[in-house]
This record gives sequence, structure tokens and C-alpha cells, in this order.
Amino acid sequence: MELLDAVKDGLGITGEFQDNTLKIYINEVLEYLRDAGVPEKIIESERIIGITVRGVSDLWNYGSGGAELSPYFIQRAIQIAEGGEDE
Repeated sequence: MELLDAVKDGLGITGEFQDNTLKIYINEVLEYLRDAGVPEKIIESERIIGITVRGVSDLWNYGSGGAELSPYFIQRAIQIAEGGEDE
């Protein structure tokens, strides 16, 4: 399953109207995870779906300056980064 489709499923979004916005948020979440030290092997796996949905949901905010990553997202990013490639 493509990550965009998985995020849309996780957020209950249908259609293609929001695809470009979602892609921007997905890329932002993935870059955050890379910078946090999550191995590329994990970023390319299905293990990343849940945290990506959470991160996109956290960033999805139409208000100016109101978007921030949740404590759950940050804790999960740390767990995944410290878990290494073998998990």
C-alpha cells in the first residue's frame, strides 16, 4: 500500500482533493524521522505507517502557527530511532 493511501485511510480522507497537502505533510514527517535517526530501511517499511498518520494528523491544522507534534509522536519517533533496523 502506498503511504499516501495509508495516511488517507488512517485519517478517513477520501478523494484526491487533499493529496498535495497530505504529500507535503508526509514528507515533513519522514524528514523529521530521518533527522531523528530512524534508519531508511524502517522508513521504507510498513512500520512507519502508524507514526506517519499520527504526524500528519498533528500537523494538519488550518490555523496559523497552531500545528505541533504530539507527545505520542515524539515518544514513538524516539522508540523507532533507538530500536535500530532489526526490529
